[in-house]
Amino acid sequence: MLDWHRGELSSRRVLALIKHLPRDSAVQRELHGEAADWSVTDHLLAATVDHLAVANWMFACVNTGEDGDTPEAPKPVPRPGNEDEDEGREGADRNGPNTPAGEGEGVSPHAIARFFG
Repeated sequence: MLDWHRGELSSRRVLALIKHLPRDSAVQRELHGEAADWSVTDHLLAATVDHLAVANWMFACVNTGEDGDTPEAPKPVPRPGNEDEDEGREGADRNGPNTPAGEGEGVSPHAIARFFG
C-alpha cells in the first residue's frame, strides 16, 4: 500500500492484486466470512453426502411396511451462508406451498426435484 501511496503503483494494479488474492487470505475471509473457507470440492462433497442421505432415506421409506413409521427425513449438511434459510425454514411449512397442513412429512417437492436435477 505504501507503493500506491507514493504513486509507484497504480490503483488499477492494486485492485487487480486484491481481486486475485487466494481464497484463504484474510481479505477474502473478511469479505465472504466462512464461505471463503469452502472450496468447490467441499461443496461437492457436501452435496454428495446430502444425496446419499436422501437416497438411503427414500430406500428406507419404500421398504417399510404400510403400518410402519416413516423414517425422519435427513437434514442437509450445513453450508456457510445458509444460516438465514435454516432459521426461516424451522417455522415454515417444509413440505412446500401446495401441500395441505398436516399432510406429507419429509422432503419438499422442490428438494426432490433438486435431487434428481
